[in-house]
Order: sequence, then structure tokens, then C-alpha cells
Amino acid sequence: MALDTIIHLKDVSVYQKENLVLTNVSFDIGKGEFVYLIGKTGSGKSSLMKVLYADLPMRDGEAIIAERSLQNIRPKHIPELRRNIGIIFQDFQLLHDRNVHDNLMFVMKATGWKDKNEMENRLQDVLNWVGLGTKGFKMPHQLAGGEQQRVVIARALINDPEIILADEPTGNLDPETSRDIMNLIFKLRDSGRAIIMATHDYSLLDDFPARVLKCEAGKVMEMVKRQPPVDVENEEE
Repeated sequence: MALDTIIHLKDVSVYQKENLVLTNVSFDIGKGEFVYLIGKTGSGKSSLMKVLYADLPMRDGEAIIAERSLQNIRPKHIPELRRNIGIIFQDFQLLHDRNVHDNLMFVMKATGWKDKNEMENRLQDVLNWVGLGTKGFKMPHQLAGGEQQRVVIARALINDPEIILADEPTGNLDPETSRDIMNLIFKLRDSGRAIIMATHDYSLLDDFPARVLKCEAGKVMEMVKRQPPVDVENEEE
């Protein structure tokens, strides 16, 4: 395992209850690396994500996430693991009975923040970073879809995680808004965070090229980068 590896999987099996979804999953992802996870609906993308943040138990193989092994991880250690992982959901999963500020404050309290001033400063920092510095008082329903997704990204950043898991973050957005969100996610990568993004939108792979892993037939395969076509007429002899 390389020194800058932040996600390491070797011969991991992924189950949904008693159903084997993926087998012999092996890959490494380094700090500051962006990786797409593609595949048909039901191919195991979301299940693999859930294994990474210990929402599904890992039964076979070896997995080390941010220097923490998932083998036989105790329930009391799962919150510590998740503080180093930011999760971006397709359907936002915001609390609709409270404003943006209180949505983020809820997460901070749940993950062990205590100092009120530190909490307010961190909260404002992440809202500024995603371009919503003046929207803390807004209720989720008062925000456009792209703005709600920016709140979700802010929520994922609250604990300054080394890893971001993004499950179809552009799935409910129009193309222009999707590009805005992708630019923001790539800024996260440039800040040194490792990012795995599950997507069905293959046009993003051309517009925002990066490494690609594909879930297919119970396996996770590394995709070879597509090469541009050769212009035969202009090719030198």
C-alpha cells in the first residue's frame, strides 16, 4: 500500500443482507484522487459506498479507510471513521423543518462539536466555500436544487474529511447546474481530498475526465481511458 493511499480494498465481498453483490473487489485510491464509479442500476455502486462508510458490514477481504481497518470494526468506532468521510447524496437528505444553518449545526452536534464559537466559525466557513454565505437563514424548500446540493456539500465538509463519497450528486439537477456542482467537487479534489463519485451520467466522464471504476457482473473493473480517434488523413507516414 502506497504512502499516500487513503482507501485500500483487497478481495472485498459486498453483500446486501444475504445476497452477494460484488466479489473480490480490489483497488487503491490516493489522497487528492478523483474516481468515478459507474455501472447499471443494481450493479452494486451504492452498496460498495455503504461498505466504505460502514453502513454495510464487511465480511470478507481487507479494507483500510483513512488508516482505519473495517475488519471487525466495533460500533463505537464507526462515528470516528465517519468523521473522516463526507457523504453527498443525490436526494439531499436535508432536514426540512429547519433552516440551512440549523441543518449544519445538527450535524456538528451529532459529531461531537462543543464550542459554540468554533461551530459558528466553521459553519460560516463552509457556507462561504460553497457560495452560500448569506443563505444560512433559508429553509431547504426556499432553495433551488443546485443550492440544496451546495448545502449538502457544505454538510459533507463540516468535519474537514479526507474522503468524499458522492452518490449521484448531479442526478436531480439540470445540465448547467450539474456543471456548477462538478466544478465545486473538483475543487474539493484540488484541496487534497480523495473523492469517489457514483454516476449514471457518462457525459461527465468526457467533460470532467478522471479515473473510472465500473461495477459489472459482480466485479469492479478499472476502465481503460478512451483514446481520441486518429485522423488517418493527417497522420504522418
